Amino acid sequence: MTQVPISDDSIRLGQFLKLADLADSGAHARALLEDGAVTVNGEDESRRGRQLVKGDVVEVDLPTGYKEATVG
Repeated sequence: MTQVPISDDSIRLGQFLKLADLADSGAHARALLEDGAVTVNGEDESRRGRQLVKGDVVEVDLPTGYKEATVG
């Protein structure tokens, strides 16, 4: 699992997906969320603006397989 450092106390999910290379762009992040391909801490998530904090685990179901990253 990849740990992705953030500079603030929290980060929005849409931004984190791009920062962690789980999404290529904001539009790709939105599509992943709309398709139900994203979970945060094991729970389905569809809100691009959800605030993540250090320790949160984000998992994405991509065509190439599951990828996950931890907010660091």
